Amino acid sequence: MILVTLGTQDKGFPRLLEAIDEAITKKEITDKVIVQAGNTIYQSKNMEIISFLSMEDFEKYIQECDLLITHAGVGSIMTGLKNKKKIIAVPRLKEYQEHTNDHQKQIAEEFAKKGYLLYLENMTDLGKIVKQAKSFKPQRFVSNNENFINLIKDYIDHN
Repeated sequence: MILVTLGTQDKGFPRLLEAIDEAITKKEITDKVIVQAGNTIYQSKNMEIISFLSMEDFEKYIQECDLLITHAGVGSIMTGLKNKKKIIAVPRLKEYQEHTNDHQKQIAEEFAKKGYLLYLENMTDLGKIVKQAKSFKPQRFVSNNENFINLIKDYIDHN
């Protein structure tokens, strides 16, 4: 199963859902697709679209999915990494009025450089990236929180 998360932005992101619909029609995607659409209004007979998921349902779908396709929000990416999921990040872009700036593009690029996920730059490559994801072995994410906590403790202890 593929889980698609579009976040909770007040702006729509139908561009990604159109690309997924097309990939399903072309048989480039054959898995069941469940979408957490947020405020994106989109109709499809190929996908199960849910506006907002409860945290319980979101966590259940994350656990069950084989692939997470996400809007490149840090929260969604981190949830996927913590659950050891293969991730395709597709940033919302300012030029399509999907966001106020292109910070999600920068986030996706950085996580991809480190080998944590696959970054989809061009929607026409979705089928190719989904196929690549089947053999993709993401780098294991290691949190740096413990180092930050120790730095803060050392600072407090010495000041």
